[in-house]
Amino acid sequence: MTSSLPSSPSSPSSSAAFSPLAPYGWDQAWADEFAPYDAEGLAAGRVIRVDRGQCDVITADGVVRADTAFVTPHDPLRVVCTGDWVAVEPAGNPRYVRTYLPRRTAFVRSTSSKRSEGQILAANVDHAVVALSLAAELDLGRVERFLALAWESGAQPVVVLTKADLVPDAVTLAHLVQDVETSAPGVPVLPVSAAFGDGLDVLAAVVSGGTSVLLGQSGAGKSTLANALLGADVMEVQATRDVDGKGRHTTTTRNLLALPGGGVLIDTPGLRGVGLWDAGTGVGQVFSEIEELAAQCRFHDCAHAAEPGCAVLAAVDSGALPERRLDSYRKLLRENQRIVAKTDARVRAEIRREGKRKGAEGRAAMEAKRGRWM
Repeated sequence: MTSSLPSSPSSPSSSAAFSPLAPYGWDQAWADEFAPYDAEGLAAGRVIRVDRGQCDVITADGVVRADTAFVTPHDPLRVVCTGDWVAVEPAGNPRYVRTYLPRRTAFVRSTSSKRSEGQILAANVDHAVVALSLAAELDLGRVERFLALAWESGAQPVVVLTKADLVPDAVTLAHLVQDVETSAPGVPVLPVSAAFGDGLDVLAAVVSGGTSVLLGQSGAGKSTLANALLGADVMEVQATRDVDGKGRHTTTTRNLLALPGGGVLIDTPGLRGVGLWDAGTGVGQVFSEIEELAAQCRFHDCAHAAEPGCAVLAAVDSGALPERRLDSYRKLLRENQRIVAKTDARVRAEIRREGKRKGAEGRAAMEAKRGRWM
């Protein structure tokens, strides 16, 4: 796979703004970071696709195929990933990626394996676009899970409600948007119809600056949305199932594409499982209103279960905080703690101590009850 790009200065550090890599996110900071490798005669490029130990890299001379054998460590979080800026050998058969530049951001989830390893989905991302189809019932818990990972990655999340044309009633659509906004504090929520172009101008303006990764379940309409933003049928799209209104899984690799209006888009396969990976900060960001309430609790280590003076439970009782939000918050905190504990001995010890404390409290409560019955 090859393509030609306009000619450019031979040195990446000379006027990065005029480099043919500029449409793919190349800037002066990347050029400065790459300078030592430029001095070695290596070529700068951005990974636009990874496939079975090899990758396609966009360089000043076009797209080249390169082998990643030199940068395939045991740590799965340090493998070459779509969105990475890399140093590639200028010639050779095969050509090799020598290294990748330090990542500014990285979107990581835990795998479904028993080892619970982290899997990096995209690197150097500015916006994480979470696609949610209005063809099916909204799963707000899944939205919160995606947003926790997005915030943790360092990217700015955006929620896009796709297939908005399936909700013709404006009042109903407004209520759906409001429901998602309640679960996504500080995050733009955009209803979009790729079929009719509604809302695309707003989304295009958001993604025109920097790199965006498109995330969501299979059938969320990501490929259709990507094609609408690209202005061409670049990504394969399959028909929607009549039985439930859901689309079929089409994208099988993560592809990086330059948008005609500026910016770069990484389309991803549908994600069936979205496990947290050391996303404590991200969870706190998604549930910022609960964290703010927790600061007002009487006890600093309040578990928001049955403690006196709990501001969180008071907010639930008054209706100010939906109970569903608190349940989701607890669930994601527990899951994240389990993941962190597998790699952090200190956290494992804390969990054991907490378990023993709760067990002792439970036994004491039972003894007290028995004493009252006797």
